[in-house]
Amino acid sequence: MNKKKPKLLSDQRFIVLLVIIALVVIYMIFSPEFRKYSSILSMLDFSYYDVLMAVGVTFPLITAGVDLSIGTGMVCYALVAGRLIRDFNCPVLVAMLLCVLFGTIVGFVNGNLIGVMGLPPFLATLCTCMITRGISSMVMATPWPTNKQPGGWFHSIFKLTFGTGRNALKLPIGFVLVVLLVLIMEFVLNHTKFGRYTIAIGSNKEAVILSGINVKFYHVMAYTICGTFAGLAAIAYAAVVPTVQPGTGAGLELDAIGGVFVGGVSATGGYGSVIGTLAGVFVIVLLKTGLPYVGLQANWQQIITGIVLIGAVMIDVAKRRRLAKEI
Repeated sequence: MNKKKPKLLSDQRFIVLLVIIALVVIYMIFSPEFRKYSSILSMLDFSYYDVLMAVGVTFPLITAGVDLSIGTGMVCYALVAGRLIRDFNCPVLVAMLLCVLFGTIVGFVNGNLIGVMGLPPFLATLCTCMITRGISSMVMATPWPTNKQPGGWFHSIFKLTFGTGRNALKLPIGFVLVVLLVLIMEFVLNHTKFGRYTIAIGSNKEAVILSGINVKFYHVMAYTICGTFAGLAAIAYAAVVPTVQPGTGAGLELDAIGGVFVGGVSATGGYGSVIGTLAGVFVIVLLKTGLPYVGLQANWQQIITGIVLIGAVMIDVAKRRRLAKEI
């Protein structure tokens, strides 16, 4: 008689958590620099925009779609908002809200191109990726206000500082905010009509259509949410880089999408978890920011990340085959 595997060991999120712990332990053993609080704080700062993009793109990926425009879109929204601050004296808070609005609009456009007009997700979002990249090229490199300028508080929105000078204690409240958003979207995915229908569309779109559900509406909503989170990611991105440069967004969407797959979202749609996405993105972030601490060049990050993604997809394939046999 075949013994069933413990449920915990078959949960990809648990496996990813073990990978995170293993990477952290390895880095701490081989790199005294990594053990510094400032290094961990810096790593968290540069993880927020990846996490926010990944949380948003989780929904299109669960519908068996994709959004390739989130990376270039994120940089585009930050550039346009920065230009409004610099040349039109737009208040920083208003510019932050505009980032979210721009992202939501582009996501809504993507949703209509895919859900209403029937364009393939890859093609539709590739087109908006090219459009946002073109807009970015038309907008010069744009610095948001520095810490010494009015509105410079923006660069510290993800840190709570106690004290001054070298003895100042900085707490990463951005991590708390990100986790809160993850928990909210996990609830939306698993305990709301929108979330259940999103999963159902990825599992069997034809059956959902025959059930009389407005598939077009839920497709539009999935991509709109994705765009909104790309807008939030633009705020996080502008907060950690000194100057937002055109063209820097190309390829950033791959880190987010890769993290989603590592976190357990099925490559063919119909299954996933936002909490798993958070864990998967941190694996990618640890590979991206941690390998230099142990003396490995950036090229190794790409190679190892590719191997990790292959492993994640193989786990998904094995899981589907096992489920098919059980049925």
